[in-house]
Amino acid sequence: MSAKRLPETTAHVRILRQSWQYGLLEGEVNAGDFAWQFQWHFRRGELSVKPSQGRALIKEPLGRFLEQKDYQLEPGGDYNFTIRAEL
Repeated sequence: MSAKRLPETTAHVRILRQSWQYGLLEGEVNAGDFAWQFQWHFRRGELSVKPSQGRALIKEPLGRFLEQKDYQLEPGGDYNFTIRAEL
């Protein structure tokens, strides 16, 4: 019996603004046919994602990505990560 391979989607992240003073990172994320804007208040650990359509699919994996890469992310930077789902 062969293992069934999980679907994957690449999410593309662009960092638009960063403020160490306010503990804020803002950007855009695209995956599949979806596009969102996000604000991550990293000192409070709060992530907001808009619009609401498809938000449940991206919020958790985006939060994990931001936490793992936080000090490596810079405004104007483009980044990718993989989601184990087909969007």
